[in-house]
Amino acid sequence: MKSESENGSPESLIMSDDLELAEVKAIRKKLSEMHNDIKKVMEFTSRLRLEAAIERSRQEYSNVLLNHLFEDIDSGLEQNMVKKCPEKQKCTSAFTALLQQNAGLITKNRVDDKSISDNQKKLEELRCEAPYNKCEKCFSEVSSLLIKQINLMRSMRIYTNNQEQKPNISALKTSVVMSEILEPVSNPQRLEILRAVAFEMKSFSAFSELTGLRGGNLLFHLQKLMESGLILQQHERGDYMITEKGFKILQGLNEIYSSLQNYPLQNSSKQRPEKNDLMERKEKTEMTI
Repeated sequence: MKSESENGSPESLIMSDDLELAEVKAIRKKLSEMHNDIKKVMEFTSRLRLEAAIERSRQEYSNVLLNHLFEDIDSGLEQNMVKKCPEKQKCTSAFTALLQQNAGLITKNRVDDKSISDNQKKLEELRCEAPYNKCEKCFSEVSSLLIKQINLMRSMRIYTNNQEQKPNISALKTSVVMSEILEPVSNPQRLEILRAVAFEMKSFSAFSELTGLRGGNLLFHLQKLMESGLILQQHERGDYMITEKGFKILQGLNEIYSSLQNYPLQNSSKQRPEKNDLMERKEKTEMTI
């Protein structure tokens, strides 16, 4: 028979098991760390690929727009400048250079106010040197083309002038903002309804399925949105569609929401879970008692 020392004492067996368990845990931890590192690398690589794809798309889109603007310059000057003028060729060359320089700004991620102002000043300098009264017709066309380019940059959100960057907040009328904008969309069901009709018409039954509201409850919110001019009904018992006012409000909300994504809610971890109206009324009653 083998001695107890040869078979291993109970204490040594327990220590061996504990050692093996610790090694297994260490291996699992190391594998988990490796998995997380690989995941981060993959996410970073995917993000780089996405950003590169977006940048390529933006450049391609900008180049297409730039070609369109160049064609617009050529056709606009050819059609609307004074036909018979001894300075036409010289002026056409100067106008084309100025407008193409301004149009080239569209390929940038951001257009500063100085670049636009400099081009506008150059146009005014050329206007001051104009030798004939009939020159005003040509300058009117160039101004129109320049404004068209600037408005396109605004619509692409790559240019905002200093005046637009500092809006007159004091001009806001609190009562109008509350009644015409905030109050109509302050209810989650109404906001969901407005979002649903942003790009297509919806029926009463579709809204009912979307919001879970029935009959008079749903009709109340629809009437609220119609009275505020955010949606309208095609005809009696017809489908509902968004109005221009409703779409602009929805766009504004979307822009605000997007701009705040980099600003997490303060003390979000300490916020209470949402409670329905019945629970809140019950709590208030208990507190009063």
